Amino acid sequence: MSILGLLIPLVLVLVALAIGLFFWAVRSNQFEDLERQGHNILFDEDEPTEDPPKDKAP
Repeated sequence: MSILGLLIPLVLVLVALAIGLFFWAVRSNQFEDLERQGHNILFDEDEPTEDPPKDKAP
């Protein structure tokens, strides 16, 4: 029974820490635009944006 005296405060501290981290993540916009990271994996952004220079024949 004496272990409950240790575990209950420890659990309360961990729950308070988890809630604090959750609200920090919400306030720092960690959950904004969740789909962009998924699209970044699927679509490669390293594609060249301009056409390569064409050889001009005289």
